[in-house]
Amino acid sequence: MTGKNARHNAFLRLVSGNGATLRSESRYSLLPSKEVVIGRDPSCQVVLDAMMYRMVSRRHAVVRPLSPSPDNKFSWVICDLNSANGTFLNGKPLQGCQELHPGDRISLGADGPQFLFETEFISPATIMSRPVSALPSAGTPQGQSKPDSVSFTQLFPIISTGKDLTRKAYLIPGILTVVFVVLMFATVGQPQANQVIVASYIAFAAYYFVYQLCGKQKPWWVLIAVALTTTLILKSPLLDLFIFVFRGVLPGNLPASQDSITFTELLVRMFFGAGLMEELLKALPVLGAYLIAVGLPSPWRERIGVWEPLDGILLGTASAVGFTLLETLGQYVPVITQNVAQQADVGTGQLVGLQLLIPRILGSVAGHMAYSGYLGYFIGLAVLKPRLSWQILPIGYVSAAALHALWNATGSINALLLVVVGVLSYAFLMAAILKARALSPTRSQNFATRFLGPK
Repeated sequence: MTGKNARHNAFLRLVSGNGATLRSESRYSLLPSKEVVIGRDPSCQVVLDAMMYRMVSRRHAVVRPLSPSPDNKFSWVICDLNSANGTFLNGKPLQGCQELHPGDRISLGADGPQFLFETEFISPATIMSRPVSALPSAGTPQGQSKPDSVSFTQLFPIISTGKDLTRKAYLIPGILTVVFVVLMFATVGQPQANQVIVASYIAFAAYYFVYQLCGKQKPWWVLIAVALTTTLILKSPLLDLFIFVFRGVLPGNLPASQDSITFTELLVRMFFGAGLMEELLKALPVLGAYLIAVGLPSPWRERIGVWEPLDGILLGTASAVGFTLLETLGQYVPVITQNVAQQADVGTGQLVGLQLLIPRILGSVAGHMAYSGYLGYFIGLAVLKPRLSWQILPIGYVSAAALHALWNATGSINALLLVVVGVLSYAFLMAAILKARALSPTRSQNFATRFLGPK
């Protein structure tokens, strides 16, 4: 008999990877008036053991009821809650929300726990004869009540965090910060070593900021290799060749006295002698990474090379870090320290050198990293659109060089103008990052897309 009061109850049954039921009580009722959140957080309606299922996010997925159909039948949809490892429906990655049908298999992560969506017909007589107290609540296994107790993982949360500790809790930056702090204490009284430690940490923090905004994973050893390659180029005879071309052949050389030079002439000289020369020099490791990766098999080709604008930005800013560290620690800080020490004393010179070091390294986000990252965007865009590379590369090269020259030229005129140019350079870099994220062929796998949302 199927009267109008008959209904279909829905359940989630927790099963193992091969489809066998884990235990007879692992069936969770779905009520038509309440959504069910699945995850490791104790506030979820379906709480999974944190030690057994570390691949499951704290709030991984949700099953939501839909409005009943004209014949009073209810239906449910499954939605992923921006989980780290994704939700799969019948072996396929879940895109948005999808309606559930009897027999559907829900997987939390590619190798995580699985649920079967099931329904059963309840006749009116069955409904009337069943005591209310026997009906299981949503998210509670049949035959069990949710105990009011504290679990072992709640008392010792570090045991149950698993990969989330490194993915979401910034454990690696925290460890590096502690290491750098210890090194700073260890080098007290050794000014040169202390300056190297302080500069390296600030450069790491500035680069990490850009890396997080880009949101694409790139092997750390590739980024360090690019930065080191830039420093080696600056210490090699290749630098002398660049200086000869851009400051000897081209009008990039500055006169000994800049008092009589006009701003326009200074800007032109900076454009050739600083902008074009230094941006090409910093782009060489980026172009080298692309050429090396062309002959490599996948996935090494994608890991090392430049295949999209995000790759170009990440490698370009890494190159700028190497350039900034060597230029600051090898040129600006020693010169200012020596000059002040001659006029006052050694201690004052070292203090002034440290005061100069901090803004130069920290300001690289709106300086060298901005110019090189912006040019890196165009290098990646040229790889993504090879037929238009002859248009893309010159525009990026000239734009980055112009920003660089404008910064150098305004530095000797007015501090307010310098702020404007710095903000402009930073805005150019951020705009390039946002556009690169939108153009990225792998944007669905990028962590900025998963955690910050697509741009």
